[in-house]
Amino acid sequence: MSANSRPDNYIPGRPFLTLLHKEVRRFLRVSSQTIFTPIITASLYLFIFGATLGERISVLEGFNYAQFVIPGLILMGVINNSFANTASSLFMSRYLGNIVDLLVTPITPPQLILAYTIAAMIRGLSVGIVVWLVSTFFAGLPWDAPLTAIGMATMASLLFAQCGLVVAIYASSFDSLSMYTNFLILPLIYLGGVFYPISILPEPWGKLSHLNPMFYLIDGFRTAILGVGDLPLWLSFLVAGIMSALLFIWVVFLIGRGHRLSS
Repeated sequence: MSANSRPDNYIPGRPFLTLLHKEVRRFLRVSSQTIFTPIITASLYLFIFGATLGERISVLEGFNYAQFVIPGLILMGVINNSFANTASSLFMSRYLGNIVDLLVTPITPPQLILAYTIAAMIRGLSVGIVVWLVSTFFAGLPWDAPLTAIGMATMASLLFAQCGLVVAIYASSFDSLSMYTNFLILPLIYLGGVFYPISILPEPWGKLSHLNPMFYLIDGFRTAILGVGDLPLWLSFLVAGIMSALLFIWVVFLIGRGHRLSS
């Protein structure tokens, strides 16, 4: 990855910072698509489940339905946008061929991955914050453990930024890139407990839901906010941390070998 010789005016970290700056500016240039569109979508969800159903039904004792569903909608915005940012950006670099320029710069695979990942996390967490601000018009949240909730949202953003990189490397076309989103990410989110607690599912669906990695993220985030959940917080963090580490190692291996990047 790194060049054999570096210019005399080379500053350590400059390639990383330059790539990070480029990635942040990339999604800000089309903010109407990358930030405002998911916010509008989340606002529609909030209107449907908050204004119409929020006070009428309850699936968790002590909380109305709007309070139950809002943490899931916040995390859904974080996950979708973190994944979409890395997946679309790296795939477009492969498709246009300019990924080759990155491969010959003095930047290591971990630095390249972190630049893509941090930019994706900025986008994902920004959307999550705005969705939360919009949600305050529909219901208040107790924020039982705010620092833990922020940590879980950050972990979810990190995890799916890595997932987006893996998908971008293996996707062979725009159709296959969309296929991963529509047939993998979205089903995992919707079946991970965004709109219902896993504890109310009959068997074997309740047990099978524990195989869904999204369940641990959503339940952990909701538990940190509401103080009630199906799993202990430490287990949610452990599963999320292990998955993030494994995906990071996988991406470093793929990019270090230049797997499918220069083809």
